[in-house]
Amino acid sequence: MNPAYKRLTIAGLFLLIALVVVEMFAYDVIKISWVSFMEIQPAFQPMYHPLPVPTDAIPVEGVAFSLDLGVPPNPISADQTSLQRGNELFQINCVVCHGTGGRGDGPIASKLLNKPFDLTSFPIHSITDGGIFFVISTGVPGKMPALNENLTVRERWDVVNYVRTLK
Repeated sequence: MNPAYKRLTIAGLFLLIALVVVEMFAYDVIKISWVSFMEIQPAFQPMYHPLPVPTDAIPVEGVAFSLDLGVPPNPISADQTSLQRGNELFQINCVVCHGTGGRGDGPIASKLLNKPFDLTSFPIHSITDGGIFFVISTGVPGKMPALNENLTVRERWDVVNYVRTLK
């Protein structure tokens, strides 16, 4: 074998090894911890130690309910506007589990371990409006999700008014 070819083969082999090593760094097969200014500065983690809510603070939408005061009375009259909005919100948020008639026979009800409550039955109509509002707001652990982040206070009261019409 010609010595020039031998040197060229050895140089090509070294180049190939160098390329493989560089690619290992590029694709994080071999990781190097580079010092950056982001790592050595103090970080603010807002959710590690959140500040408590001030004692006399009132939510933007007003006081929804306070467990200390008991269940609230319904401040929204069951007029046509409230019932129409409640129907629309019920169709969006509740029909999936409770069904269009509120009987607990929604499209996914058969796939749930804890069956949705029948909103046309007697026990639901023996609960006060504030009790229904509380259930919609906080949910039922293991059975129903809380809707306080999905619906405003007014919207939850509209759903309460609509649920009262399901019989």
